[in-house]
Amino acid sequence: MATQTTDVTAAPGQGVLVDQIRVAVPGGGLRHDLRAAGIVWRRELIRFRTDRLRAVTSLIQPVLFLFVLGTGLGVLAGHSLSVLFTAIFSAASIVWDREFGFLREILVAPVSRASIVVGKCLGGATIATFQGIIFLALAGFADVPYNPVLILTLIGELLLLSFTLTAFGVMMAARIKQLQAFMALTQMLVMPLFFLSGALYPLTGLPAWLSVLTRLDPITYVVWPMRHAVFSHLDIPPAYLEHLSPGITWLGWPVPVALSLGIVAAMGLAMMGIAIAEFRKTE
Repeated sequence: MATQTTDVTAAPGQGVLVDQIRVAVPGGGLRHDLRAAGIVWRRELIRFRTDRLRAVTSLIQPVLFLFVLGTGLGVLAGHSLSVLFTAIFSAASIVWDREFGFLREILVAPVSRASIVVGKCLGGATIATFQGIIFLALAGFADVPYNPVLILTLIGELLLLSFTLTAFGVMMAARIKQLQAFMALTQMLVMPLFFLSGALYPLTGLPAWLSVLTRLDPITYVVWPMRHAVFSHLDIPPAYLEHLSPGITWLGWPVPVALSLGIVAAMGLAMMGIAIAEFRKTE
């Protein structure tokens, strides 16, 4: 931590008074930015922990999907919906902080604005993944086995989905100044993203224009690997498995799972980069 010394001298003819004021200036660098991102991440977790109503209400709708559908598809739809809403609405805290003046205090702090965005994205992703794991504990009600490989695979994919959706929300919130406008925009986008992802039904036999939209939806490229992981651990005949989990194709070419997840990761990093650029332009 650097220290700056300032000399204060009185006007001529009145004697000289020298006073030293020591100003502590935090050191910069990657370590300093990582610490700042960790503080923002921790603040998001504290806010979630103290808001129990938010945690409970965000689980009600996914639970309804589970018990209404009542199959492995219900588990997939349920925790996808839980992560979707939690991750997107975690970014609403940015608009809230801007509207009530707290964001300005963060932006004038001697840290890079990239560290603030990274902390927000990681905080929202952690909360959304945690809620997805809680919902994943209900998989037994849908006859989905508690296979360690399956559970770890789904948690990793949930974390990737949570990060990308949170980055998407932060990107939108970077320039929106009113909470009502953000909520209206997310309500307009959230459900179409969910329904186009294939969480409720396989992406086969759709009209050409609708198939194009499903391929542009980033959630699609996580839902299919999750669907494939779930159904591959169920006792389903191969013919039915091919129908329930046909995979994603580009002009007839099947997209591998690794490429599908890589696309989601690239989208998340790109949207986080856009959010960082927007924050650097914020007054």
